[in-house]
Amino acid sequence: MCWSATADLVAGTGIAAVGVASVTLAARHPRDLPLAALPLLLGSHQIIEAAVWHHDGGTGPATVAWAVIALPLLALWVPAAVLCAAPPRARRRLLIPLAAGVATATALAYALATRTVTAEIRGHTVGYLLGLPHPQLIVVGYLFATIGSLLLSGDRGLVLFGVLVAIGAAVSAVLWRQEYISTWCAFAAVCSVALTLWVKRRRPPLPPRPSGRGFRAA
Repeated sequence: MCWSATADLVAGTGIAAVGVASVTLAARHPRDLPLAALPLLLGSHQIIEAAVWHHDGGTGPATVAWAVIALPLLALWVPAAVLCAAPPRARRRLLIPLAAGVATATALAYALATRTVTAEIRGHTVGYLLGLPHPQLIVVGYLFATIGSLLLSGDRGLVLFGVLVAIGAAVSAVLWRQEYISTWCAFAAVCSVALTLWVKRRRPPLPPRPSGRGFRAA
């Protein structure tokens, strides 16, 4: 979430461009592709919210699309992507946050199918109302599925990335609750760059070029 339609559009376009670079870098490492594509998803999410701003919130298609990505899709996408990219020794324990993600995504998808999600413009923030039952439990499941999977990944780069996401989410949540300004788009941009650097370090080394020197027969 950003503090205006223009900020969302600019940030979303930039984050999506980072996502294109990330996916390109991961082309030789297919197991990393779901995580590498995460900035593309986050960038699209910001661009969709620009439309929410443009329509002054409400219950339209842009609001529903934003909620589908933010709630059930990310709750499932992140732990599944981490499971794909994680080292083999960590994959068994990552089934636990994946299961939490499946349960959380199912509950959120059901809520979106049976309730109306509404966006409200609140100064420099956008509030989304869905009326979830047992919201605290769903929040715990969501955070465990997303940030928890990163922290349990067994990959040092992903663990550091998880810490960065946790700090960004906490700061953004505090500012958003005060209805002061929404800053998640800035943290999303930083996280997307950090994730792209992780993908770049994971690229397999290129084969050595031939020296061009050979032996001539006497």
